[in-house]
Amino acid sequence: MAGPLLRSLWSNTTRRRSFSSQSSPLSPLRAFSAATGAPPNSSLDPNRLRNVAVIAHVDHGKTTLMDRLLRQCGADIPHERAMDSINLERERGITISSKVTSVFWKENELNMVDTPGHADFGGEACVERVVGMVEGAILVVDAGEGPLAQTKFVLAKALKYGLRPILLLNKVDRPSVSEERCDEVESLVFDLFANLGATEEQLDFSVLYASAKEGWASSTFTKEPPADARKMSQLLDAVVKHVPPPKADLDAPFLMLVSMMEKDYYLGRILTGRVSSGVVRVGDKVIGLRNTDSASEKIEEAKVVKLMKKKGTTIVSIDAAGAGDIICMAGLTTPSIGHTVASAEVTTALPSVELDPPTISMTFGVNDSPLAGRDGTQLTGGKIGDRLMAEAETNLAINVIPGLSESFEVQGRGELQLGILIENMRREGFELSVSPPKVMYKTEDKQRLEPIEEVTIEINEEHVGLVIESLSHRRAEVIDMCPVPGNDGRTRLSLTCPSRGLVGYRCVFSSDTRGTGFMHRAFLKYEKYRGPLGNVRKGVLVSMGYGTITAHSLMGLEARGTLFVSPGLDSYDGMIIGEHSRDTDLDVNPVKAKELTNIRSVNKDENVKLSPPRLMTLEEAIGYVASDELIEVTPKTIRLRKRCLDVTKRKSQSKRAKE
Repeated sequence: MAGPLLRSLWSNTTRRRSFSSQSSPLSPLRAFSAATGAPPNSSLDPNRLRNVAVIAHVDHGKTTLMDRLLRQCGADIPHERAMDSINLERERGITISSKVTSVFWKENELNMVDTPGHADFGGEACVERVVGMVEGAILVVDAGEGPLAQTKFVLAKALKYGLRPILLLNKVDRPSVSEERCDEVESLVFDLFANLGATEEQLDFSVLYASAKEGWASSTFTKEPPADARKMSQLLDAVVKHVPPPKADLDAPFLMLVSMMEKDYYLGRILTGRVSSGVVRVGDKVIGLRNTDSASEKIEEAKVVKLMKKKGTTIVSIDAAGAGDIICMAGLTTPSIGHTVASAEVTTALPSVELDPPTISMTFGVNDSPLAGRDGTQLTGGKIGDRLMAEAETNLAINVIPGLSESFEVQGRGELQLGILIENMRREGFELSVSPPKVMYKTEDKQRLEPIEEVTIEINEEHVGLVIESLSHRRAEVIDMCPVPGNDGRTRLSLTCPSRGLVGYRCVFSSDTRGTGFMHRAFLKYEKYRGPLGNVRKGVLVSMGYGTITAHSLMGLEARGTLFVSPGLDSYDGMIIGEHSRDTDLDVNPVKAKELTNIRSVNKDENVKLSPPRLMTLEEAIGYVASDELIEVTPKTIRLRKRCLDVTKRKSQSKRAKE
């Protein structure tokens, strides 16, 4: 690992180079008129544009930074995390889909793109496609934690497309962060750049220090800047200075590669992308093109109904846009993400972005349990299929393959991504049954390969043995173990683990570390199959009765394991009501009531005191179910069940499996 000395020597020899960007005669400000929000034609000058993406690991302060940058440029921010427009984003504190917004800074227009930090949303939120739209990036790294697994993921995408990131060390105001720690993190980032094959120009990156929470950035290390310097001006100046303007030809035919798509009830499809060349105006005739195996194919011809840009947090209409700009367009009904919108004389589509392949699949089907239809309004296989196909159209990281008996195989990047899709569907009124995740293997040279993930874990020292033992059953291999700088008693583990071994582990990890641990993971590569997993889950308690669950019955079942249900809920044959204390499944009757006798009445029973049940979230249920089980998802309830509901058939299948 290169130390601070190597980083210092590199900086001394190369930092003095001029960072002057491509210059040209000054042109009027690309300003929107107060009446229509449209720029005058004289302002179609790409030299006044700066397209920049903000990339970071999860929870390193990227969305908070975007808020502060918008405020610095005069945008009206109605609330914190204004860029998180989806309810699930605000609830979970993660960015799921990319957002583009435009602000003005010192006679320059900055098109800034907020990208997701989680690798699962690399295709959905178009990390690959977004970095193809911009000429620069701000790499946000927590100065206390340093670069983590998903920092590597987003940085690799940026370097692949030739971007020259600006390093922003965030959260330097924390007491544990010192100047020495920042130098160490800077060296770690430099090593990461080098390991990812960065060019000499990319290795000479600029470094700034910031506290996004307090709203300031500085070119030199400080924890308490002066009152007049507590702002984001230096970061915005660095963007204008170090990010080059787009190379664009306004006289060429109009071309735009669609990178994002959304639907509006009034305008229809709204296509977002960067204008590669030419100029487009409202009312122009354009065509949609897509690449096929042999040549480009024309798929639609239409007129541009509306052109829009997002200015701050509001959408404004514009009359025209030129090459290098990032715009939204309405008027076409067929083109989708990866397609090209061009002038009528164009015959060749732009090359589309190659996405990473999906690694996990789940089967979505109709809910056929005895309790189906009580909560949801979208029940049929046709409606489920239409919803999944609509999702696949706007989310290229998801593949939907129709199966037998109204079922659909959904392939994605990870269980979190598919869990978000299921949660959105249940909020829309869908009822469905979902299978456990299955890893997608590859075969090369007659050898089975499986996806391997890079895992970074930060835990207390007393939990190290328990975590390593648990991961060893999941075929994980430890790469590195070291103390966390500035945190006494904390240990950081770096491991590689098969994706199938990490399914459902997050809940186990939280329990093993008493909620004090942090785990981050990202896809690494495909590797030779590491063999079967160890015993990672116990058996379950399976209901063999239909009716209302009683406290009298649960009182006798508590000694058998951990319960998932409480008295008063409905149960049916094959429903999973708890976890068995042993490795085998156990059929039980949770609906048995206390019988009336000649000696006492039912109402004179002793007071029943039950332990609170273990309530599972959707993500926990996805990671918990075994291959012979399903998740029953409704707008109000999440239940676990066996695939086969008949107790006799289940016993015969279990007997054959043992034989």
